[in-house]
Amino acid sequence: MMWQRVAVVFTALTVWTAAGPSAARAQTTITGALSFLLTNRSIPTGDFARDEAAAAATRDTISTFLRSELTTLPVTSSASGFTYRIDPALGGVPVRSTTTFGAFYTERSLTIGRRQISFVANYQGAGFDDIDGRNLRDGTLRATASRLTSDPAPFDIETVTMRIRTDTLTVAADYGVSERLEVGAALPLERLTITGERLDAYRGTPLLQAAVSADASGPGDLVLRAKLNVLQRETAGIAVGAEGRLPTGSAADLLGAGTTTLKPRLIVSLENSRVALDTNVGYVFGGISDELNYSAAVTNAGAHKITLVGELVGRRLNSAGHLVDVVTRHPVLAGVETIRLSAVEQATNRVVAVAGFKWNARATWLITANVSRTLTDAGLTAHWMSTVGAEYVFGE
Repeated sequence: MMWQRVAVVFTALTVWTAAGPSAARAQTTITGALSFLLTNRSIPTGDFARDEAAAAATRDTISTFLRSELTTLPVTSSASGFTYRIDPALGGVPVRSTTTFGAFYTERSLTIGRRQISFVANYQGAGFDDIDGRNLRDGTLRATASRLTSDPAPFDIETVTMRIRTDTLTVAADYGVSERLEVGAALPLERLTITGERLDAYRGTPLLQAAVSADASGPGDLVLRAKLNVLQRETAGIAVGAEGRLPTGSAADLLGAGTTTLKPRLIVSLENSRVALDTNVGYVFGGISDELNYSAAVTNAGAHKITLVGELVGRRLNSAGHLVDVVTRHPVLAGVETIRLSAVEQATNRVVAVAGFKWNARATWLITANVSRTLTDAGLTAHWMSTVGAEYVFGE
């Protein structure tokens, strides 16, 4: 049909003009790279305002996902691997109050003990694979497309590929003010790297439109926390805690939330001679999105001074955003539709499974290692994440 040939020729000429003889390349800040990659779309849709709004919504949602992963996931539990209590029968000498070394991210009701100090260093590396269930790396993430109403397959499609990696070294310290009260702080030192390309494929012929590369490194948001044991029995305990995050990380480079957050938390623990069950429920106020946090962990004191850990960590974000495809009629060309990647604000749920071990290498030194697996599609997800670390405890 005549209008189909007109649409095809119009699109081809516009793509060729926009792309020119070579693709644009940019090396800039993280937010600048995302903006360049996602907002400079070349497919002619005849509606610049909708193009701009959809691209900006996509960019902002991906930025929110990145900030969310870097600034709101737990950096490490404040619960020390070694916990102590004063034994009056031994003349006030501190003795270990549990046989397990605790979980990785789930707090336990026991505190480290009066005048005990712990130092922790953890390294975590993650390469993100998907965003809202869409693959970031295989070239199937569609930014914009044009199709004929008589044919569901687009004749012109623009796709984005991204490789996003984070490397985080977290240092933390905790101090036992009394047998029931401990305070602490944690600081993540982060490196974020993004590379990406935008391709336009007209009638199956790909043409590189843009390439970006950016990285940022520095401190993340400083975590301040406290925990109070309010009830402790032989096999059960209850504690309340609070965690605040200060905006010390660069929000422009997505290393920080850019605002102060507060998370009160309830902690319940059950324990026998070798197995412990810990559960947490908390709520984050402020930041990128208010969110409900929950977690549960089972720890087992095995042979050779090793504690085995299994853990689930969940979050429900009230307004983190969700990527969607929006289909509209072309305002000029009859029989042509435009598909835009955009975003809507909605609540999302995210769950991560964690498995690993803590090994008492010598004295009060612990070596820790775990792997994490994302169980949900929402947000920015890495199929697997690995963490290794060490902890040292000393005191009176």
